[in-house]
Amino acid sequence: MTILLLQPRPTPRFLAFALFVLAALSDLWDGYLARSRGQVTTFGKMADPVADKFLLVSALIPVYTINVEQMEQGVLPVFGVIPFWAVVVLLGREVLITFLRFTAARSGQIVAARRIGKRKAVVQNVFVGAAILWVAFLTPGFKPPDVWVWQWFSGFHGWFVTVCLTGALILTVLSAVLYLPIFSRIFAGRNP
Repeated sequence: MTILLLQPRPTPRFLAFALFVLAALSDLWDGYLARSRGQVTTFGKMADPVADKFLLVSALIPVYTINVEQMEQGVLPVFGVIPFWAVVVLLGREVLITFLRFTAARSGQIVAARRIGKRKAVVQNVFVGAAILWVAFLTPGFKPPDVWVWQWFSGFHGWFVTVCLTGALILTVLSAVLYLPIFSRIFAGRNP
């Protein structure tokens, strides 16, 4: 997906969007199947959040760099472009929680994803998917239809990306704040 995103043509970027959507949906589906069949494993509790992180990183970093390069072609409402600080917040939380999760696992405590973490992942994926489309639409060579519906959709899409980014940032910070006491209790030797 990263290689497709880094191609400076619309078609590979639209293919990257399709691949990202398939990966995000398969993540939701496999989690649903594991829970509904009672097949939740320790490995799954550790591997699934790591897979989520790889999906996020493999798309967010290229989207950010492309978006910054495309600044003159189209701006996101409120932010202009995806801010660097937002990328740091999104990825920094992932690094921190993953590090704490693996540290806890080394002491025999498995911290599975909580509901807030799962919601955060969904909103992040919606944001990243919408952002992939945003940069694909701004890629030189993409010819938007010359109809009023496209103008409306383009404005709506920009606001959609902005709202999803804001939601992802809020849930990212909130989930980190809610996970930290759990890890604090584990490292203090108390039951999480």
